[in-house]
Amino acid sequence: MVAYTLCGLHLASTCTIPGLAASESSSDLDVLVSLQEMPEWLTEAIRSRGRLWHASSYRSETGDSALTIWTLADGAYFWFRYCDGTEFVVDRAGTRVWAAWPDALTLEDAATYLLGPIWGFVLRLRGHICLHAGAVAIGDRAIALAGPPGAGKSTTTAALAKLGFPVLCDDLVPLRDEGGVFSIVPSYPCLRLWPTSVSALFGSAEALPPLTPNWDKRSLDLTANGYRFGTDPLPLAAIYVLGDRSPQIDAPLVSVLAGHAALIALIANTYSNLLPDTGTRTPALRLLGRMAARLPVRRVTPHADVAHLPALCRAILDDFHAYV
Repeated sequence: MVAYTLCGLHLASTCTIPGLAASESSSDLDVLVSLQEMPEWLTEAIRSRGRLWHASSYRSETGDSALTIWTLADGAYFWFRYCDGTEFVVDRAGTRVWAAWPDALTLEDAATYLLGPIWGFVLRLRGHICLHAGAVAIGDRAIALAGPPGAGKSTTTAALAKLGFPVLCDDLVPLRDEGGVFSIVPSYPCLRLWPTSVSALFGSAEALPPLTPNWDKRSLDLTANGYRFGTDPLPLAAIYVLGDRSPQIDAPLVSVLAGHAALIALIANTYSNLLPDTGTRTPALRLLGRMAARLPVRRVTPHADVAHLPALCRAILDDFHAYV
């Protein structure tokens, strides 16, 4: 078994998980992960008691849902099946995960799912609320960079990392509410970037290695080449919500979101918010309501031209230092 700490949880895995740094074994094990191994009872459970729980609206080239999720054993387990054949089984308590994948795929491919949507689901089952965002440390506080897929969260996070700011999270930002003080829990020391973002940041898509042999995304290792990964939770100071890009000369722009607009923006950028409720939706809404009332929430309008990335970083940093 290999021990890790991920998003504040202690896990043990049957083999090495790419992208994670092994830690000392802990007696307080939270999650056990079995890789390229499925429970013996799975086939019978699928045949006798499986019920469709969710089918994503996004379709593969063959017209199939990119992801289907079934509940098994009267709701005691969730069976995730991706259109490429990768499968996960997660128990309802969020303490056990099994994973398997076809021979044409790799452990790195499976880890991409595991460290993203599957771990986000585990956190959700355990009552943790997460934003779909990146997170960066500025001094002894942190900001979250939220937004829908393709908004530029990871790209902006990487641009700030190039300026020397430690990165706490990419894509999945776990939140804590400790007596009204909201904090971010670090995830893993890697940024996942599309080739176009790598070209904009580093001059060539080949400047960074592929995340996996079968995916287009590239990997920025935050433990090498002078980059910094923040390993300790930090108080969340502000949330910047990236919106549609604009070709206007005055972009990038930062404006205030307040009241219901701020709350709606946070709800829209909650991780896994398209999945059915697992009993955590009401607590999540209460937490997001408190955050919207107490924290600065900003709408950010990036420029359509990626050459303006430095200006985008300056706009966010200027706002942070002036008002947060």
